[in-house]
Amino acid sequence: MELNLKDRIVLLNVLPRQGDMATVRIVRDLQNSLAPSEEEFREFEIKQDGNQYAWNEKGMAPKEIKIGARARQIVVDALTTMDKAKQLTADHLSVYEKFVEAKHDSDS
Repeated sequence: MELNLKDRIVLLNVLPRQGDMATVRIVRDLQNSLAPSEEEFREFEIKQDGNQYAWNEKGMAPKEIKIGARARQIVVDALTTMDKAKQLTADHLSVYEKFVEAKHDSDS
């Protein structure tokens, strides 16, 4: 799936912190795939101030991130739970559309 740096950072904050052993392992692998590399920190000039991140326009280029079916379902479940609890923000819109709405479209 193609995700830009903002999508990747948002997803890192959406992933569950707890679960059964399989879920925790899948989440850990997904976190490793989503996290910016040292090279990306340099190339995108990523700066962090507390929970806020800033980067140059190169960070908006999409990167192909391999996300398996179970990992995708974990993301969908997390976003759906946040939606029901009315915890979504404008920052979540892009990933919500890519995961939850895309899943509904493919199920139709």
